[in-house]
Amino acid sequence: MIGEFLNNSWSEIINSNTIKYLIFVVVTLAVASLVLVILRKIATKLINSNADKIKVDPTNFSFLKNSLSFIIYFIALIIIFRHIPALRSFGSALFAGAGILAAIIGFASQKAFSNIITGIFILIFKPYRVGDVIEISNGRIGTVEEITLRHTIIKDFKNERIIVPNTVISDDIIINSSITDSKIQCRVEVGISYDSDIDLAMQIMRSECEKHPLMIDNRTLEETAKDEPIVRVAVIALADFSVNLRANAWTESFADAFQMRTDLLKSIKERFDREGIEIPFPYRTIVYKKDIEKK
Repeated sequence: MIGEFLNNSWSEIINSNTIKYLIFVVVTLAVASLVLVILRKIATKLINSNADKIKVDPTNFSFLKNSLSFIIYFIALIIIFRHIPALRSFGSALFAGAGILAAIIGFASQKAFSNIITGIFILIFKPYRVGDVIEISNGRIGTVEEITLRHTIIKDFKNERIIVPNTVISDDIIINSSITDSKIQCRVEVGISYDSDIDLAMQIMRSECEKHPLMIDNRTLEETAKDEPIVRVAVIALADFSVNLRANAWTESFADAFQMRTDLLKSIKERFDREGIEIPFPYRTIVYKKDIEKK
């Protein structure tokens, strides 16, 4: 019976109206693609221009924008099935066996549906948003560029894109530098020799941090009233070869912290050289076996 139905269906398709139906399918898909391009451009423009004005998280709109492809093409597919008689009959037959088909599709698409559901949870609970600077496993750091139905796109500082499935990033430990406050502490650690003047070294590190243009004053009103230093410098370890010092300064963002740290390592080294502060390194004595044998 099924074989007879399929033969009748295909014979209905392959007739004098085949070209007309084929043109209809092509035109419908072309219109769907055009509508999708227009809607995505409109959505992108609205997101970029209005997200800051109305103080709404752009992640919500970005997720909706990336859902347009599925919605538009699904509607186009329904239109095609509804307007071609043979496909409409074939669709009815598929609907009759929807239970088996759903089981097959569900088994084959477990990960895809899992990514979609996880993406919705990310949208609701917002462990990160578009524009946040995050760090995931293996020390990969970057800015969240896009959140789609299936994956999250992260742009790292080499301008490379890290594409992570939503289920993977949801199970990962995420360090978010922007979730509530974009300010970040920049830590600069330097070791000096035991013979060097610790107080002078700490003063140099504090001075170099305070005059850096990217540094900000993150003291509370109480700390300011007590005239506590803007930059805290402390001895953090008495190591085998050095006295390790750390300066804690604050910047507006992760990118500023990285830039300030690289600048300070250079300027502090230059000041130490001028002020006679030694940065030690371990000395190694190499003894060749042939020299021992001669002795």
